[in-house]
Amino acid sequence: METKRALLIAGGVLAAIFLQTTPARPQAEAQPASAFSGQVTSAEEGPMEGVVVSAKKDGSTISISVVTNATGRFAFPVARLEPGHYTLSARAAGYELDGTMGADVASGHEAKAEIKLIKAKNLSAHLTNAEWLISMPGTDEQKRFLLNCTTCHTLERIMKSTHDSDEFMQVFHRMSLYYPGSTPLRPQRLAGTASRDVERGGDGRKTAEWLASVNLSEEPTWTFPLRTQPRLMGKSTHVIITEYDLPNRLIQPHDVVLDRAGDVWYSDFGQMFLGKMDPRTGTVTQYPIPVVKPGWPEGTLDLEFDTDDNPWIGVMYQSAIAKFDRKTEKFQMWSTPKEWDTDGGQLGHIAIEGTPVDNKVWIKNSDGGNIYRLDLISNKMENLGSFKDPQTDKRIGTYGIDSDAQNNAYLLDFSAGNIVRIDAKTKNATVYRTPTPDSRPRRGRVDREGRLWFAEYQGNAIGMFDPKTEHITEWKVPTAWSAPYDSVADRNGEAWTASMLTDRVARLDIKSGQYTEYMLPRPTNIRRVYVDDSKNPGTLWIGSNHGSSIVKVEPLD
Repeated sequence: METKRALLIAGGVLAAIFLQTTPARPQAEAQPASAFSGQVTSAEEGPMEGVVVSAKKDGSTISISVVTNATGRFAFPVARLEPGHYTLSARAAGYELDGTMGADVASGHEAKAEIKLIKAKNLSAHLTNAEWLISMPGTDEQKRFLLNCTTCHTLERIMKSTHDSDEFMQVFHRMSLYYPGSTPLRPQRLAGTASRDVERGGDGRKTAEWLASVNLSEEPTWTFPLRTQPRLMGKSTHVIITEYDLPNRLIQPHDVVLDRAGDVWYSDFGQMFLGKMDPRTGTVTQYPIPVVKPGWPEGTLDLEFDTDDNPWIGVMYQSAIAKFDRKTEKFQMWSTPKEWDTDGGQLGHIAIEGTPVDNKVWIKNSDGGNIYRLDLISNKMENLGSFKDPQTDKRIGTYGIDSDAQNNAYLLDFSAGNIVRIDAKTKNATVYRTPTPDSRPRRGRVDREGRLWFAEYQGNAIGMFDPKTEHITEWKVPTAWSAPYDSVADRNGEAWTASMLTDRVARLDIKSGQYTEYMLPRPTNIRRVYVDDSKNPGTLWIGSNHGSSIVKVEPLD
């Protein structure tokens, strides 16, 4: 890149000297405004706004996407497309390309293309999980059950099944015996007596009967119309999206985080690897994590960086956490003490933001909801036990955990609608309820002002807890069934979230309360959200947990 920049500068100087003694060149020979541009139309709509147009160079693992404006026009900046042949694709709900398209990009010339879309021949193959939910008949309470299913597969898989109610009951039991990082490509069974509550306290038989009434068990096709969400327009079209394909389809980039040098790291939800990607080239390096509990499911979840820029990771059913030393490229592992460990032991989430204060790391064990603290001086774990809601006497179903600058811990109660603050010194817990009952807070993060930002999975909102006022504020996400998974606030006055169901990411202007959403080029199962806020607006980084890719979303304003 530096060599290219030097050549461009030198070329500019020579051109200036040449122009002093020769006639001006025709305007057509000036540097083109874009490398590739065109318009998207359809017979039904004419010029189409909000269509995501993607270009992927032959042999590359990186694809670039832009979105059409109000006149259906799109343009790829010169700096984003190198010379070469590109395969084109387009995404617009209910439409598809008529065949295949390509474009040849050459230096100094603007490639052009007119893209025509036709109505999708098989609309069911194009629906997002959220669009299945708005299409199928049933109550919101019935549909909420399906929020438990998208961790492993799409809802299309359920809706195209032919199971009757008895067979669905068998499916529920079978699913309870699988590791949450399972996919159809790589299912993993739990070990020993471990199982998961996939019904989450609901009536499994009633759910099975309802599912059998909306799938294809009784009819060759659905008796209800398939519906799509309206395309995103206006400010939502001002974005560039970059997708980086990872080396193999089994990689599940659950958490995606940048280090100080700008390299991209990811945790693999289904395998024992810590990954690093160079965003300039897309080159991936994988570091194998030691298996410390042979025979138990493999995979990682929460990824955090300490003050020395070393990655820490939760190693799930290996019942351990790990720290990766960047200098030695070796892992240090801490396992649950044997006397505490169980077949279902799962150390998925850790909190190290406040660790420099007292050298203690917060850890959550999903089996039993126990909260541990690891003392880095003695290398011993302390078990604080599980916490309860004083009003209902129910155990706090902690999913996410984060800490503030004083190393006080925040637990996000995924089984109800609670935020729990644990005082680092007294170990006393205080429970705060979200304005939306049973909102199921999932993951979140403390900002620079000490406020906790979190996602309300069932509340369809971003939440913020201010410890100064002890007040929780909510901002509902515009798209139905977004089911936000995580949330983070940046230094520019915005908060971000994303979804496993909509293939959209959402950007909240905190002051005005207004959202801008961005449609992604492909089906994208998103967990953690990370924002690089070194510039304004910030850049969102996410992993496609079922798509084996990393995605960068760059708003243009």
